[in-house]
Amino acid sequence: MTSLTPDQRVIGRENTNTALGVSRRDFLKGAAVAPAAGAYYFGYQSSEPIKAVKAVVIGTGDEGCQAMIRYHNRDYVDYIGFCDIRPSQVKRGEKEFLAHKQYTASDVAKIVDRSKNKYDHDYRKALQDPEVELIVIALPLWLHAPVAIEAMKAGKHVFCEKLMARTVEQCKDMVKTAHETNRLLGIGHQRHYSVLYDNANFLIQNNHLGDIRHIRALWHRNNGQPVYAKDKDGGIQYDTNGNPVIMKDEAGQIVYWDSWKKPIPEDDRSIDVKKYGWNSVDELVRWRLYERTGAGLMAELGSHQLDACSIFLGKKHPLSVQGYGGTILYKDGRQVDDHVFTTFEFPGQAKDDRVIVTYSSINTNAFEKYGEEVMGTYGTMIIEEEKEILLYKENDRNKTQLGGRNMSITMQSGPAGKPVAETSATWSGPSAASSLGGSATADPSRGYREELEHFAYCMRKGDPKNYHAENQYQPRCKGEVALADAVIALTSNIAMKQGIRVKFDEKWFDWKSPETPEKALTLAKNS
Repeated sequence: MTSLTPDQRVIGRENTNTALGVSRRDFLKGAAVAPAAGAYYFGYQSSEPIKAVKAVVIGTGDEGCQAMIRYHNRDYVDYIGFCDIRPSQVKRGEKEFLAHKQYTASDVAKIVDRSKNKYDHDYRKALQDPEVELIVIALPLWLHAPVAIEAMKAGKHVFCEKLMARTVEQCKDMVKTAHETNRLLGIGHQRHYSVLYDNANFLIQNNHLGDIRHIRALWHRNNGQPVYAKDKDGGIQYDTNGNPVIMKDEAGQIVYWDSWKKPIPEDDRSIDVKKYGWNSVDELVRWRLYERTGAGLMAELGSHQLDACSIFLGKKHPLSVQGYGGTILYKDGRQVDDHVFTTFEFPGQAKDDRVIVTYSSINTNAFEKYGEEVMGTYGTMIIEEEKEILLYKENDRNKTQLGGRNMSITMQSGPAGKPVAETSATWSGPSAASSLGGSATADPSRGYREELEHFAYCMRKGDPKNYHAENQYQPRCKGEVALADAVIALTSNIAMKQGIRVKFDEKWFDWKSPETPEKALTLAKNS
């Protein structure tokens, strides 16, 4: 985000601490160091521990291992198996369980044995296992809907990684199936379970920023550095002239680092990919690069940040979107953009008010940290890397603020009885290295642990006769909520591809309506 001096960072942190108050600041601190902080904060800690839910994770790639396995709490979700058609990912899943402190080597041996012999890496066998209560889906995007629907029809509750599905129609089918089968459906937009983001939203809803007119969100990375060949010792290889040797692909193009285009493991080359619906091993391993199997940067990154922006604006749906996307860096024939720039109109407080939200994700510059910058009439709030909140007051923008001087915040009565933030100089207050009031190395939980804990809690506390009845325990990001994130991301892709400004139809956000952006915009294009 915006480049700030060390002094400005201290001020932003101290302003945040003062505005949040002791209890909320301490919860932020607790979210960084206390594993159970989320349970108390989001209200699913009961006097009697729940019985852990028996689960199987399908897909042990990046999200399956790094989020669904690594951060889960076995007291809530007890994995008894996992499935993946890629031998390399099966090995990875086994290593991830071995590294998890709540599982002994004996526990992992049982999980691996069950997975290899009972499921044989066929997820349908796991769906038929009566001991399995929950299916956690961390598969490539195009498989989310068919596997989730199949699992719910088999009587399993489903927690599925984001984006919800490849099309809006599939998303709606998932929600319909959840209601028809009386199963819970949760989607992994973890900011709904982030204590940090909940506190950021608290500041906004309590009018610390005033009227918001603009939100700038971004997730930038720099992959524009060539990959150098390595010598036998693992160092950079040089040619006879002393120049580093740059790697090139089969077509003679320079190879750039790309987490979406990983090397294909030898273990995976023998897979009969056609059997599982894949066109090639390349499509299987690098599925994010293909339009059929993935949905690009807006699905993988933008959906999280537009989700946060929507929450900040009172969970409102956008009115329109326009933008540009292109393959600017990579010239390897990939089907998804490596740069996207989008502009959204959201409704403001008054009838004709507008809040403009811009979102960009690029691959050629990483100067700014990813996050959101929320601009209001009273101040600006920056949320950086899901780690900290920095708060600045608009009235003091021209004042010299040095030496850790804290512009503390008090609330006064304003128009229509709303609280108004005012500033006053003070030398007191914490001057910690982070907004947690503690060590700079203590980062708050990103919500992966909490989203699975709460989902298990809802399974145990909900009414088995009707999980969807009014006032029942529901995941904070259930299917109906995640549908909106999918509509925003997938509509943005269409707007960029067609080069048009798209007005959102509220029917697209209604799971009971058959209307979808794919259907409407395809008809409009062909008319």
